[in-house]
Amino acid sequence: MSCLLKFNWVKLPRNILPPGKGLMGAWARLAARAAFRPGQANYCGYHNDVELASWVGGIVGLKSILGVSNRQKALETMDALTELGYISYTLDKGTKKLSYTIKDWVVECSGAACADGAIYATNGYGFLCLSRNITQRLADVQYQFEESDAWLDLWCHTVWRDPNNAFSHLAPAVQFGREGAALTLEKLGARWGWEKTKVWRFLQKHGDTFPLRKLPGSYGCLIFNTGYPSAATGIPESGKIVSILGEMLIWRQNTHFEGTDNQRINRMIAAYSRRVISENRVALPLYTRILLCVNCKHYDKDCQRYYYRECYRIDEGQRGQPSDSPSYSSRTPCRSSRASISFSSSFCPRSSL
Repeated sequence: MSCLLKFNWVKLPRNILPPGKGLMGAWARLAARAAFRPGQANYCGYHNDVELASWVGGIVGLKSILGVSNRQKALETMDALTELGYISYTLDKGTKKLSYTIKDWVVECSGAACADGAIYATNGYGFLCLSRNITQRLADVQYQFEESDAWLDLWCHTVWRDPNNAFSHLAPAVQFGREGAALTLEKLGARWGWEKTKVWRFLQKHGDTFPLRKLPGSYGCLIFNTGYPSAATGIPESGKIVSILGEMLIWRQNTHFEGTDNQRINRMIAAYSRRVISENRVALPLYTRILLCVNCKHYDKDCQRYYYRECYRIDEGQRGQPSDSPSYSSRTPCRSSRASISFSSSFCPRSSL
C-alpha cells in the first residue's frame, strides 16, 4: 500500500509473529487465532458460538496458543493484557470454558469476510491488521519492553513510500512520527526502557528483519523492514543513502535547523524528501517509477500530488488502476470448511466444557 504513514494500521503476516518473550508477542498469538467472522466452532467435540475477534475453548487450548505449559503463567499473561486494555476474557470455573476477545481489532483493511466455512484462520495463513499505535500504551505507562514488544514496536512504525521520507521509497522503513526517520540507540532505549547496549544487541539479533544503515557522524541510523509486504527488493546500500542525503543538502542550501544532529537530520528529511522524490533524484524501484507515469491524469489522494490513480496500461492500451500493493492473502482465509482449526484430542482435558 502507498503512503503507509497515512493509515492508522499496518499488516502483520500470520507466519511472521513477534519472536521472544513479551506481552505483545502473546497478544499477536491470541489475535492470530481469533475468529475473523462470527459463527460456530468446535473445541474438543463441543460446538461454541463465537463472536468476531474472539476465541472460545479451554485452558489447555489457551496454553497451546500462548506456547506456555503452566496454567498460572497463561492466566497471568491474560490478566496483564486485560489490565492494559488489549483483550477481555472470561473463565467459567465450573465448566472450565474460556473465551477471549481482541479489543484492538481492525477490519477495514481486509474487506468482507467469507460468508461460510471456517471462522478461524488457517495457522500461518493471511495477515492481521494492527493499529499503528498499539504499542504506544506500553510506552505511556513506562512499561519495560521485552523482546517481542520491541519487535512489534518497530513493525508497527514501518512506513512505505511516505512522501516525507525519501528512504521509504527504496524499502519499507521504520519511522516514529513525521520527523522520526533517523533513529538513535538512545531514542529507542528511552522508549523501551533499555540501555544502549541492549538495544544494539537486539538490532543485531534481528538484523535479518530490521537491518540498519548508519548515517554519517552522529545523525543516527535508518532501520528498514525486510518482512513487510511491499514491492521493495533488497535494502539500499550505504552509498545510495549518502547520495540522497547529499541531494537534500543541495536543496537545503543555507537553511538552518535547530536541535541536535539527529533532530536536524530528521527535520531535513521531512522537509526535502518531497522535492527529491518529485525531481526523481531518488533511484526509485521500478514499481514506484511505473506509478509515476506521465500519462496519468488523476492524483491518488493517499499520496497527494506525487502519485496517480488511473494510468494507461502500455501492454493493454487502456486505463486501469494499478495495485497499491502486491498480491497478498487476506486475513480472511476463503477456503473450504474442511480447513477449520480444531485442537487434537491430546489438548482436550477430561473435564467437560
